[in-house]
Amino acid sequence: MAKHKTAPSNRGYYVKMKLLHKHGRPQQDKNCFYRYYKCLLWLSFSLYFFSSYLISNNTKSPSHHVSRALAQSDNATQPLKTPAGTLKNLKVFVYDLPPKYNTDWLANERCSKHLFASEVAIHRALLTSDFRTFDPYEADFFFVPVYVSCNFSTVNGFPAIGHARNLIASAVKLLSSEYPFWNRSRGSDHVFVASHDFGSCFHTLEDVAMADGVPEIMKNSIVLQTFGVVYDHPCQRVEHVVIPPYVSPESVHDTMEKSPVNGRRDIWVFFRGKMEVHPKNVSGRFYSKKVRTVIWRKFNGDRRFYLRRHRLGGYQSEIARSVFCLCPLGWAPWSPRLVESVALGCVPVVIADGIRLPFLSAVKWSEISVTVAERDVGRLGEILERVAATNLSIIQRKLWDPATRRALLFNSQVQEGDATWQVLRALSEKLDRSYRGSRVSRQLDFDTS
Repeated sequence: MAKHKTAPSNRGYYVKMKLLHKHGRPQQDKNCFYRYYKCLLWLSFSLYFFSSYLISNNTKSPSHHVSRALAQSDNATQPLKTPAGTLKNLKVFVYDLPPKYNTDWLANERCSKHLFASEVAIHRALLTSDFRTFDPYEADFFFVPVYVSCNFSTVNGFPAIGHARNLIASAVKLLSSEYPFWNRSRGSDHVFVASHDFGSCFHTLEDVAMADGVPEIMKNSIVLQTFGVVYDHPCQRVEHVVIPPYVSPESVHDTMEKSPVNGRRDIWVFFRGKMEVHPKNVSGRFYSKKVRTVIWRKFNGDRRFYLRRHRLGGYQSEIARSVFCLCPLGWAPWSPRLVESVALGCVPVVIADGIRLPFLSAVKWSEISVTVAERDVGRLGEILERVAATNLSIIQRKLWDPATRRALLFNSQVQEGDATWQVLRALSEKLDRSYRGSRVSRQLDFDTS
């Protein structure tokens, strides 16, 4: 455990002067010289202390204003130094697990860059955050950094997560044997990340995920997961926070340098991605519930729609040129297109019945997006024409608010209002699950009774 550094105490420095008076009356010429010398000495000391005061105050003031300007800048890269509002007393302890649970996976560069990389980004941001505590006894929550989405298949390149349950169980066994904190709360104040298709069910196919459910060892914990729906589902029968998929803030910044959000948009409706012409039946289910197939069949050839079936390196630049960006479900309801569209100023068209979107208190999704029911996908053209003729400018004005973009991006260091900050804000609303928080609450009740 790291030792606390004691802040140096403020010590004042005092100059003490003692005037010695000689007995007897001095001669007239010596008396004049003495007065002149005394005045000169006092004048010198006065100028010295006055100039020191000015210098010390002038050096403090500019840095204060610069810090405020950086914190308020949309492109600020400084970490949040002073937690604000309800977060000011929140403390998170980050377990220092052996590298086989996390950093060993970073040998593959994709681990920290793909759409499931929020598990890496949140861990990195917490390590350098002022919300982190090195004293577990003062922690409100305990973050368990296990990367389960970085085991990429050699067959198709997709993350293979069959090992996830065993890896998490192994980590819990280790920390519960070396620390007392899991056992004292039965894991209720411990936080995991499950950033893949069906979250804490740890399977890519929904029917299998639903049958497996949330691992027993995690059922009492808090899970940060990209999967969320507004109806009852086995994969969210656990205390959870819906988070956005990972999109590199650096790539967004680079794209915006070339194509600002309020720039020219010459594509009316855009979608690039998997659209099966002849959808395959996989375990009784069709990819995207055939929604993407209908989009391709109905609107391929429509000059208003820019549809492409394969991803390209310049994908984000196309989003930055588009007015509406289609965000249909895939195997799971969520998609990185939701974040990319918002970040690059393209109105997201959400086509995923029952989806629960991330950070509702920070992102006013109903005001910045268009929702189309899966059954109405064949009417996309007329629905979007009506939006364009009525309230498109209002939607775009709210969409282009920098605070909206900031809330969905995970930075390497916590910035006020960014995605990791939103996670911490959500945790601050769950302090009743914290062992320390509940003890403090009971003590307050006792003191006031």
